[in-house]
Amino acid sequence: MATSIREKQTAALRRMLNFNVPPLKNTVTEPVWKVLIYDRFGQDIISPLLAVKELRDMGITLHLLLHSDRDSIPDVPAIYFVMPTEENIDRICQDLRNQLYESYYLNFISAISRSKLEDIASAALGANAVTQVTKVFDQYLNFITLEDDMFVLCNQNKELISYHAINKPDIMDTDMEAIMDTIVDSLFCFFVTLGAVPIIRCPRGNAAEMVAVKLDKKLRENLRDARNSLFTGDTMGAGQFSFQRPLIVLADRNLDLATPLHHSWTYQALIHDVLDFHLNRVTLEEGAGSEALPAGARPKKKNKRIYDLTAADKFWQKHKGSPFPEVAESVQQELDTYRAQEDEVKRLKSIMGLEGEDEGAISMLSDNTAKLTSAVSSLPELLEKKRLIDLHTNVATAVLDHIKTRKLDLYFEYEEKLMSKSTLDKSLLDIISDPDAGTPEDKIRLFLIFYITSQQPPSEADLDQYKKALMDAGCDLSPLSYIKQWKAFTKMAATPANYGNSGVKPMGLFSMVMNTGSQFVMEGVKNLVLKQHNLPVTRILDNLMDMKSNPETDDYRYFDPKMLRGSESSIPRNKNPFQEAIVFVVGGGNYIEYQNLVDYAKAKQGKRVLYGCSELFNAAQFVKQLSQLGQK
Repeated sequence: MATSIREKQTAALRRMLNFNVPPLKNTVTEPVWKVLIYDRFGQDIISPLLAVKELRDMGITLHLLLHSDRDSIPDVPAIYFVMPTEENIDRICQDLRNQLYESYYLNFISAISRSKLEDIASAALGANAVTQVTKVFDQYLNFITLEDDMFVLCNQNKELISYHAINKPDIMDTDMEAIMDTIVDSLFCFFVTLGAVPIIRCPRGNAAEMVAVKLDKKLRENLRDARNSLFTGDTMGAGQFSFQRPLIVLADRNLDLATPLHHSWTYQALIHDVLDFHLNRVTLEEGAGSEALPAGARPKKKNKRIYDLTAADKFWQKHKGSPFPEVAESVQQELDTYRAQEDEVKRLKSIMGLEGEDEGAISMLSDNTAKLTSAVSSLPELLEKKRLIDLHTNVATAVLDHIKTRKLDLYFEYEEKLMSKSTLDKSLLDIISDPDAGTPEDKIRLFLIFYITSQQPPSEADLDQYKKALMDAGCDLSPLSYIKQWKAFTKMAATPANYGNSGVKPMGLFSMVMNTGSQFVMEGVKNLVLKQHNLPVTRILDNLMDMKSNPETDDYRYFDPKMLRGSESSIPRNKNPFQEAIVFVVGGGNYIEYQNLVDYAKAKQGKRVLYGCSELFNAAQFVKQLSQLGQK
């Protein structure tokens, strides 16, 4: 089984930080001390994968931003990890002229052009530093891996390839070309790192198709140049994909605009929706206490707490896709187990006569020594466990506050019913006009989902009534004007997306969490359990992975960059079902779709699915883009 993309990208970074030599396992030699110089792009790629401690273990004593003021450290090698942009190259040339470091290992995140290489060469000559520029590498790492099976293209300058940028009505062809080239460059890097040439499928007539055509061309050109191809020989790893190639399905965000607006119910998606969650890091603002301040006093500054949700966090790995009530219960269970163990340590301490000498303690010393040794050895483990429990208690409590103050369970349940066309037990107007239910943003999200999923748009009279209620609730209606145009346009083009017969079943009130001893006071929050259903993106993947015939995907185009002549056809050459697939959403993705794909892959034994998107946005960020598109 091929290792995950997270492991592959991490391995590539470790190799780079070891001067582009694979690090040797189990050697005890002291690492070479060195400095790492990165730009914001490099920082975003490294930070979700390697912690500061891991960098230090690899000999990185300092890690600095390229464009910060840096002092000269003449006897140390410097590893650069930057994008090959004009200003970065200028700054590297300046470093060479100032003779900042002993030697320079230049690693470019994405391939550098010939002319820019010449600029560096002439600067090195001018600075008499040719011998110091030890190596120049193209790393092909221009994408950010967030999970074993999830990546996004970029975080810096993401507004340049956002949904808004691609769907602007007045976009120039040249701008569109530039956006597509940026996306393709990153996807190309992704496949170089993965070490596989995919089969490409995409729908016709949208941005996804433009990406597919360009990606096919770029892969094909690289394969044709056998001497410099990035897909031959040792880069491929030991025959990982020798017998089977992965499928990449390029989907367009316009295929499904309801899911990114949907209120979610699983832990990771909820964190992304209601908290500040960014590149696997949650930032929580702690309230500074609500006690009355004396007149004229400055309000206390809010403390920020930052938590990293990492691959090493077992609780996170197990529960990030669980429904929130289950998470709250599990945190509580972990807390209880921890408390039991903590008491054990205290008990052992007292037994060991650390509280005054009595004969009992000393006579028992012999049989307790073994017990104590195990307690001492498990102490660091216990403390780490405690740290993770505190982390999840704080994060889950913050999420719960949002659920309760905004009645998110109600929104989630109602939207699920809209999306699965079930009967509604409450009128939409009631929710919109209920001042206690949700923020204006929650209301507009709910209404947009109603509008997107309805077979027949509401009559003008009804629409005016809804609009008035939304205005009264303080909503900005510009996203609606965009969705109206979008719906009119897609109606001509295609059938509305079908969200499967999802639905939620309320499961009685929380049994365990309702206990008085619990950290989480869940009164009034419904215990909703998800029924597994496939979202549009997952359904399309399922058709294409298993080669099912379906009107929705039958006219998808088919590209195989390994075929010598690109043939224009949608007839797959390969008739076998795929075992590995990548779904990539052009125009942005979200954790709801990611989770849906993870659940789908779990149900299909032996299949692996990766999710990628040009940017990762939560509903608030998406609504903002829609309202920019809707403003005239």
